[in-house]
Amino acid sequence: MRFGDTPIDEATGAILAHSRRSGGINFSKGRRLSAEDVDKLKAAGVASVVAARLDADDIHEDQAAEAIARALAGVGIDITAPFTGRCNHFAREAGLAVVDRERVDALNELDEAVTVATLPPYARVTPRQMVATVKIIPYAAPKPAVDRAIEVAKAANQPLVSVAPFKAMRAGLVQTRLPGTRDKVLDKAVSTTGKRLTSLGSTLVGERRCDHDAASIATALGELKGEGCDIFLVAGASAIVDRHDVVPSGIEQAGGTVIHFGMPVDPGNLLLTAELDGKPVLGLPGCAKSPKYNGFDMVLERLAAGLPVGRAEIVKMGAGGLLAEIPTRPQPRDDSDDEASPQQAPRVAVLVLAAGRSTRMGGPNKLLQEANGLPLVVHAVRAALASQAVEVVVVIGHMADQVKPAIEHSIGSDKRLRFVVNPDFADGLSTSVRAGVAALGKEIDAAIVQLGDMPGVSAALLDRLMAAFSPVEGRSICVPTVNGKRGNPVLWDRRFFAEMAAVSGDTGAKHLIGEHADLVCEVAMTGEAAITDIDTPEALAAWRARAQ
Repeated sequence: MRFGDTPIDEATGAILAHSRRSGGINFSKGRRLSAEDVDKLKAAGVASVVAARLDADDIHEDQAAEAIARALAGVGIDITAPFTGRCNHFAREAGLAVVDRERVDALNELDEAVTVATLPPYARVTPRQMVATVKIIPYAAPKPAVDRAIEVAKAANQPLVSVAPFKAMRAGLVQTRLPGTRDKVLDKAVSTTGKRLTSLGSTLVGERRCDHDAASIATALGELKGEGCDIFLVAGASAIVDRHDVVPSGIEQAGGTVIHFGMPVDPGNLLLTAELDGKPVLGLPGCAKSPKYNGFDMVLERLAAGLPVGRAEIVKMGAGGLLAEIPTRPQPRDDSDDEASPQQAPRVAVLVLAAGRSTRMGGPNKLLQEANGLPLVVHAVRAALASQAVEVVVVIGHMADQVKPAIEHSIGSDKRLRFVVNPDFADGLSTSVRAGVAALGKEIDAAIVQLGDMPGVSAALLDRLMAAFSPVEGRSICVPTVNGKRGNPVLWDRRFFAEMAAVSGDTGAKHLIGEHADLVCEVAMTGEAAITDIDTPEALAAWRARAQ
């Protein structure tokens, strides 16, 4: 890649390194300069620009990031569209992040242009939480480096990053008593253990209290076996101090086998692992009575995620096993809001505006007209549902009794899809924007306003807008462009919802883009879908001809 001051006559196709906003020019950094852009710069008297020019063996940052990200990802991972050389991995459901640390290190050693960052191995994740990110150091990566990175990612016939989802377990708890043991203490342990299990999607289905001797423990375990438990937990009134102590002896009398005693984790050193009829048994350390994160959690999480927890795994828990002095360690059973939330994928909704009267169509409702075998509006709804949007709200009004059935007939049922009726549709597009925004819940971070008459807009286009969205980095309004021309749909941060709810007339919220120019991110798109809508019979005929 050649980087530096570039004569304007050689700048066509180059990537602008720094934004230019003067003399009627509003070009953001990272923009690939077209011939028209260069002409505008020349007209403004610009003789050169600082830009990057890719060589023949360079791969554009977005293409490189996406290729590597897809090679890295295993089960349980959703990948965002690439933007500014970044491609993120998010957890599809709750579980543990499974990361090959050695291959992450090997990949990051390949070339300074290619970087991968992940959560620590076996970190607990929630749905839509970021697990890893691939970032290409601007603005391209050498093809040999990308090829080697993909080879490293695919080595060992297992993914470099994946999520092992939690699976529901039915747990049985045995608690022993000594003289002086109070029921209040045992009751609290039941509550704490139940919350632990519930946070993993599991259930405490049975509890037994018995004397602190091996025979009584064996009897209690036998009773819990009959209740269909998947895992057995034994909390002794006195801590286990040897693999031949009371608790392990009771497990063996019940027919179980002790696997390992002790672990290099503090708190949690005195945990014992065993097996009974092919099911795990844990002899609990004293710290298991506390809701604070400890070695018991580390083992329980892996069991819930279906991951092996034998001696080989336990002895490797020492690095990162010092928990006592880490007050910020996640405590999933603590109801406190003091902990910072993990980075989550933005919850983006798509508002499909389908309430208009189609006055320029000359009679029929254009949204119901056949376009490549489907009603025009169905293309918009299908694209929205195929995207990474968490919700799709279709705003209907004119001929609502026909538009809604047409969509439902083609789409079928989808829990993310719902309809909102705009009774004021005759007063212009703004009323549909207001109706759609008003229907969004507080959990929505942003909304894409999608026009129902743009059948070429794809899920990939919508996903690219979502990938560009980053209020922290000043990208709060994401606008698609085609060869520098702005189009639709537009993504809006929820901070603008109040202003959008106050718009009027037939132009929607377009004026807000100009009023908040410093928060606008232009997202370059290929093809003309973002600037092609269907307003007239001629436009519909032309689109049908292209779509054949």
